[in-house]
Amino acid sequence: MSSPKRSQTQKMRLSLSTRKVPLEVPSPTEKDWPTDDDGDYVFMDLDQGLDSLPQPYRMINKLVNLLFDRSWEIIEGRNALREAESSRIQPTIYPPVGEIQLTKRPNCMAISQDFLFIGGAKGFSIYNIYSAKLIYVWDKLKVDVISICATDLGTEILIALVDEMGIIRLLYFCKDGLFVSKAINEVDDASKQITCMKMEISQGGDFAAFLLQGAGEVWLDVYKLPKETWLKEVEHSQLTSNSKKKVKQLDTNICFKGDIKLSLPVHIMKIKPPKPITGTTFKSPLEVFAKIEDCYGLGSGQNHFIKESQWEQQAEIFNASYKKYLDGAWEEEPISMATFHFLLPSCVTAMPAEVKNPSGVPCVLGVHWTGSHNFFLYSLNRNLKDKVDPEGVWPCAAPIAVSQLSCSSSYLVLACEDGVLTLWDLAEGFPLGVIALPEGCFCQSIHFLKYFLVHKGQNMYPEDPVRSQMKCVVLCTDASLHLVEANRTQGPTIQALVERPVKHLDEAICAVAPVPALPGMVLIFSKNGAVCLMDVAKHEVICAFAPPTSFHLEVPWKPVFIVSSQPPCFLLRDDRPHKTGSTDDAEIQNSIFYFNFEDYPLLENISKNCTIPQSDLDNMAFPQALPLEIRCERFLQKSFQQLENNQVKEQEHWARLQRYSLFLQRENSKK
Repeated sequence: MSSPKRSQTQKMRLSLSTRKVPLEVPSPTEKDWPTDDDGDYVFMDLDQGLDSLPQPYRMINKLVNLLFDRSWEIIEGRNALREAESSRIQPTIYPPVGEIQLTKRPNCMAISQDFLFIGGAKGFSIYNIYSAKLIYVWDKLKVDVISICATDLGTEILIALVDEMGIIRLLYFCKDGLFVSKAINEVDDASKQITCMKMEISQGGDFAAFLLQGAGEVWLDVYKLPKETWLKEVEHSQLTSNSKKKVKQLDTNICFKGDIKLSLPVHIMKIKPPKPITGTTFKSPLEVFAKIEDCYGLGSGQNHFIKESQWEQQAEIFNASYKKYLDGAWEEEPISMATFHFLLPSCVTAMPAEVKNPSGVPCVLGVHWTGSHNFFLYSLNRNLKDKVDPEGVWPCAAPIAVSQLSCSSSYLVLACEDGVLTLWDLAEGFPLGVIALPEGCFCQSIHFLKYFLVHKGQNMYPEDPVRSQMKCVVLCTDASLHLVEANRTQGPTIQALVERPVKHLDEAICAVAPVPALPGMVLIFSKNGAVCLMDVAKHEVICAFAPPTSFHLEVPWKPVFIVSSQPPCFLLRDDRPHKTGSTDDAEIQNSIFYFNFEDYPLLENISKNCTIPQSDLDNMAFPQALPLEIRCERFLQKSFQQLENNQVKEQEHWARLQRYSLFLQRENSKK
């Protein structure tokens, strides 16, 4: 077998001549060379001996050479990667400032007010977010909690849980007491169990929506939550309860009152996926328009005048045109999923005059289904007996893949499967524009940023809220990251923050999270376990965060984390559980790392001084952040000032002409 060194340095076979007679140094001139016959030389190939080997030794030789060649390529690649890493400027890496140790693996987290809720084995735990001290443990379930949501209701907190069986439970955390409502979708017969696939609670806790699956069907249930009734029931129970009945206290006043059942949420609507569009049953166009009542459902495509034969003909033409692309095994159609958002009253989602909706309470539910071109709007002012028809339909040119609503419910982004984004200003009632992602990029997730400005090289939040101006980051399926900006006076723009990784695939982005406490900053989680903080205005990484020990990552890594604005921090689950002892029966130790931005020198001043006064905005340094009325007023003032200046210049010009005319008259009179 040939050596690996020769297989790398000599890719071509070299022919050497071997002489039968003794070797000697030839004379310097060609005339003195001996004229021997060609038979004195035998041309031999160094690999001739290997080629003459019998099988299977020739195959073994080729496999070994191939193995050595590939190993050498891997070694060279690692050396190049090591050199690139050594030449790259590494950001400052900050360790966590705290650690919450758990005996069971946490599955999810939520933050509300001063409390951290950690869902895990048979229930959830409550911690103080500032001191990381355990306050209470609720472990009344037989299975683990896989999703948890905590909604701030003012002085109370609404906790929504989903366990491994897909059962939803609502708990009411009020005045150091934990109350439970009956499970939403629990049934006695396990074979008829209905599973929750997704849940959403409106800001303020007035409504809740749950995407359910059961018996081969998928639908969306919408509930109105009786907050006022719950508060009265809790106050009444606290007046009549005996303090001796408190159970399971951990040096706190929190107690679970399972004997008190709160009122059930009110079921107001059941929404099913839109039916597939089929041939029409109408005989005339007049019947189509007669079917549409008060323009409800207009634009959904359900009421049309296309016959079944036309659909079949169109399908035949399509299959014939793209036969070579359609041949092969068909993939099973995925389950229809829904994405839904609670929308506040606005110019787009206006309520009837007779309906009085309190401020800050949603009035419309926006829904789009997998593979659907339409974004449906359903009024929340209804009951279960009312007919479920959408009050509005926003059709798109391609199926909607991703949608995202801003925290203020003022902006909505619809991302279609063709990579086109539609930006809506819901508060003002008009689209901010349409923009396409770069070729080959398709949206995976959208994350809104609180609008910020760059003042003296630092990102700052305007003191007063701005209108018709938004910024968001878009994570694409190819792990590229883009910044999208739009305002009322200019079209939307897009900038690449992170390009698609080509060589280092382990650096691909798997998750992104904005940091409200740091203007213009986002956390970037990579597949290799790296967590970086990026400044989207400068397109550069500020610093990185890492636990004290290296990660043992799952493939693919799905980080479990949560970001808090107050206190300014984020928490990250340690995906490297370890044993607390040397024996076989030692417990597995799980941790949640606590990173506080104010404890790091580079970020301390940013989080504490992140607001720019309105007086600095009024000096026209940032005209885009001013209200539209002030900007129009200043534009008119500037126009009038320019007009006055032009009039003054014109008067001066006429005065010069008059003086010149008088000068000419005097000269003529002298002559």
